[in-house]
Amino acid sequence: MGVLWNLLSLPLAPVRGTVWVAEQVLEEAEREYYDAGNIRRQLEAVEEAREYGEIDDAEAEAMEEALVARLIEANRRSRQGDAR
Repeated sequence: MGVLWNLLSLPLAPVRGTVWVAEQVLEEAEREYYDAGNIRRQLEAVEEAREYGEIDDAEAEAMEEALVARLIEANRRSRQGDAR
């Protein structure tokens, strides 16, 4: 039955391969998005932009708020990963 199933499902192989690649891309994007080091660098860049007058306080606060929320989520994900 295994050989027959493999032959019958062969036309679906490109679809399965595409799905696998999409899943890998998503995982890497999430890893990068929730990387604590990247988030901290972005927070530093926001502070620097505020100091140089490139953005105002309201913009900086909004950006910092979003980045801190990501950092909290990154820490939560990290703790969940450690528990596994």
